[in-house]
Amino acid sequence: MPSLSDTLIKTVTDRVHACIDSANLQLGLQLVYPQVGFTLRGRAAGTAHPTEWRLRFNPILLQQATDDFLHEVIPHEVCHLVAFALHGRVKPHGPEWRDLMTNLFNAPANTTHRLDITTVQGKTFPYQCRCGPVALTVRRHHKVQRGQATYRCKQCQQILIPI
Repeated sequence: MPSLSDTLIKTVTDRVHACIDSANLQLGLQLVYPQVGFTLRGRAAGTAHPTEWRLRFNPILLQQATDDFLHEVIPHEVCHLVAFALHGRVKPHGPEWRDLMTNLFNAPANTTHRLDITTVQGKTFPYQCRCGPVALTVRRHHKVQRGQATYRCKQCQQILIPI
């Protein structure tokens, strides 16, 4: 795991705090600051754990796209905490979350990031459908090999087969 500078850690923490402060001010809440960690690996940029009131961020993607993190990823994850505080358990990217993203954080309510994941993607395996080649992760490939799962193409709905 790459070492993050104290300055970058402080910048992210300050941004998380600013998002919480904004929610408290605009919604009349008294939310405390969540625990912030930088231990997330893989293709995810961030993750929220509302019942534990903590956030985890991917340090590699953070270093590669700091501005995107500050303006999109951090509000996205904090929004999960705020939605939980207001509504309890709801769909992760449901209407309550989308409304908060748009009206509280003035950020796009995208469910996934568009960061370059080539450096964190890991090994993939080629599969095929009518649409063309599809890459499956190691975990999904092994599930197919063990007969534990099948996967379908999102476009044509055909079952993916190994090439």
